[in-house]
Amino acid sequence: MVAIYFAAENKIYKASKDGGWALETLEGPEDIRSLAYDEVSGRLYAGTFNDGLYASDNDGGSWQRLGEDVLHPRVMSLAVSKTEQLGEFSVVWAGTEPSMLYRSENGGLTWTDSPSLLQLPSEPEWSFPPRPDTHHVRTIQPDLHETYKIFAGIELGGVMRSGDNGASWEDRKPGSHHDSHSIKGHPRVEGRIYEAAGEGFAESRDGGDTWAPFNDGLDSYTYMVDVAADPGDAETVIASVAKGPSRSYMPERAHTRLVRRTGGGEWEFIDEGLPEADGSSVFALLTLSSELGLFYAVNNKGIYVSEDAGLSFRQAEMEWPPEVENLRIADALIIG
Repeated sequence: MVAIYFAAENKIYKASKDGGWALETLEGPEDIRSLAYDEVSGRLYAGTFNDGLYASDNDGGSWQRLGEDVLHPRVMSLAVSKTEQLGEFSVVWAGTEPSMLYRSENGGLTWTDSPSLLQLPSEPEWSFPPRPDTHHVRTIQPDLHETYKIFAGIELGGVMRSGDNGASWEDRKPGSHHDSHSIKGHPRVEGRIYEAAGEGFAESRDGGDTWAPFNDGLDSYTYMVDVAADPGDAETVIASVAKGPSRSYMPERAHTRLVRRTGGGEWEFIDEGLPEADGSSVFALLTLSSELGLFYAVNNKGIYVSEDAGLSFRQAEMEWPPEVENLRIADALIIG
């Protein structure tokens, strides 16, 4: 069975595919900004904008507050390690505003921070334009192959890398972008890292040692919010794009597209099976390592599935909540 969780305001929606698709609504904490799921323990995590981190062990039936005395109350990003499990839990990471990265080895009961992240030379330049006196960890990618390596994307600061579980950090590298929105690894190709950013796309083929930007074919759609690679082909990538932040998130003024790149060629726009760009908020992009050639895209209009490596999509058939059409999808995850 495949399950997709996505958050909008104070609700989490779970779409399950077991033959056909079914959608259920789970109550959650207020103003959810980030989600993560530990497949080892079955624990679902939800980070909020002003009320910290919560966890549920019964699929959203009830929630407990975690890290209240440690974490900043704005939990903007979450990630569960695919390579590091200690006892009954996988290691979980939380990124906050102001920028700090926290690590827990026991399901969020206790946390350690990463103070050296704020000692990087570029830190005085970090700033989030809508709230210019602060910045945050927008995206976290624990390396999918090397247990102790992790990437943190600062909005607006860039891609930072640690090789020792956050004890020390390397500053952003030339070729990567500074307005980092999403960092993804490839489950089968070690060293391949992809970045979606406000300036467009960048990738690394050597585990973050060097980076190269590539925006050919995007035209004016260089504001990139999410990216995903085909689990069966590291050279095939799709991304969600817009012409700027004001046209990306809120449905009433959104105008967003999906693009695809393969074999080192230019980006090409995807239209077949997708909703009209106007009123379509930016897509969250999901893959499963076991499903080669499949992509899932989630936004306010629905869940869309590609079975041909991103060449075309079709809408997953389910009863879609009308209230979601007017909301921003804050985060999404997939398990299966």
